[in-house]
Amino acid sequence: MAKALIADTGPLVALLNRHDQDHAWAVTELAKIHDPLFIYEAVFAECAYLLRKIDPGFGQLSGLVEDQIVTFDFDLKSQFNAVSKMLKKYHDTPMSLADACVVRMSELMPDAKVLTVDSDFFHYRKNSRHSIAVIHPRR
Repeated sequence: MAKALIADTGPLVALLNRHDQDHAWAVTELAKIHDPLFIYEAVFAECAYLLRKIDPGFGQLSGLVEDQIVTFDFDLKSQFNAVSKMLKKYHDTPMSLADACVVRMSELMPDAKVLTVDSDFFHYRKNSRHSIAVIHPRR
């Protein structure tokens, strides 16, 4: 059984923007995946914002959800205290809400890997002390 994958914003944007420096990497990595990628709504919102000038960026992003390539799997309301604590801890990075939710998802799914282009995930720690297993274009 394949390990779960949690997607950060960067790989999804790279997949849908052929001019992105990590486009080829994202296409290659996502071609290996047969199960849905887990995301949080903040990741979707960041992607939508970053793809807003690419035609048909939002349509392609929505298609990933409609085709069940990505699925939403996080409830901020129930995880608010943990996410808030994490945002305070990493205020100097600074950590975005999407990043905090991705880290929290990695805590809730301990065997999952995080698909990201963000090097901050090498610095973040799940459960305050464990490194996060990442799939990153420069690794």
